[in-house]
Formats: sequence, C-alpha cells, structure tokens
Amino acid sequence: MSLERGCIQVYTGNGKGKTTASLGLAVRAVGRGLRACVFQFIKGGGPYGEHLIAEKLGPLFTIIQSGRPGWVNKSDISEDRRIAQEALERVTRLLVSGDYDLVIMDEILGAIGFGLIDTEQVLELMRQKPPTVELVLTGRNAPEEIIAAADLVTEMREIKHYYKAGVPARTGIEM
Repeated sequence: MSLERGCIQVYTGNGKGKTTASLGLAVRAVGRGLRACVFQFIKGGGPYGEHLIAEKLGPLFTIIQSGRPGWVNKSDISEDRRIAQEALERVTRLLVSGDYDLVIMDEILGAIGFGLIDTEQVLELMRQKPPTVELVLTGRNAPEEIIAAADLVTEMREIKHYYKAGVPARTGIEM
C-alpha cells in the first residue's frame, strides 16, 4: 500500500504530546502496511519506549536517533549544530528515497529553536517532499513560515503538567 496524496503536518506548542501524537500516527500507518521512519533530532540516549516497539514492528517501522545524550549544550552549540546538519542531510535523502510512506522529523522545530538548523533549510526540505509521502514535523515554537507551508498544524497547549508538582519522567509514559 502507498499513499495517493501525502501532506505536511506540524505538531507544535508548549504542551506535552507532540512526539506521542506523531508516534501514534506511525503506528496507525504501519498497521495499514505503510512504511514509517521517525527521525529524532536532538535526542540521544535511550532507548525510549518507541525504540523498543520499532524493533518489534520490524521493517515497516524505523527510528533513527540523532543527537548527543542529554540536551543541547547551550553555551557552545557547534557540535550539536554539526550533528543536526548531518542529520538534516540524512533525513532529506530518506525523504526522497521512496523507501518510506511516512517520515516524521521529531524535534526538528526544537533544532531550529536552538539555532542548529535554519528555517530556510527545513522549508527547502519540505519543498522536496515527494507527493505520495506524508511528512510530520514536531517541536515547540514552529516558525510562521513553516506553519504557512504546512497542510495541517496542531498546537499542543499546556494547561497543567505534573512535572511542576515534582513528578519525574516515567518509563513507558515519557520515555
């Protein structure tokens, strides 16, 4: 099976659920026989729960991590920028390869926010999307130009979060 028409979706906002929503979409796609690739920017370490399920779902579901363990070094982003630029080149090749029906660029908007990738680079990648591939971008603070170029934009808005009450990230829920 393949898609007749692929769209561009953006999941943004300061609320929890952007990655989770994109992973749910990937599971739905794989359930229908589509090939899904989740490319995670600025996410090293793990394994996260999604990596474990991807192993079980085999060749239809691929997750690729790109980033150092921990978070971006805000005092010197040079290494993080180099990693992100290499990742952008790699995900561009994957997007146009014909190997996947769904490509999710998880936290690519975060990579823009940290100055690791430029908005124009992502817009160029969006223009290269084949017509039958679904493309999803996640992360906070989506630039207006990316919002304008997308077909669907969903904003997750935090109303209340248990982190503020001291509940740490939990295995199976946040990781």
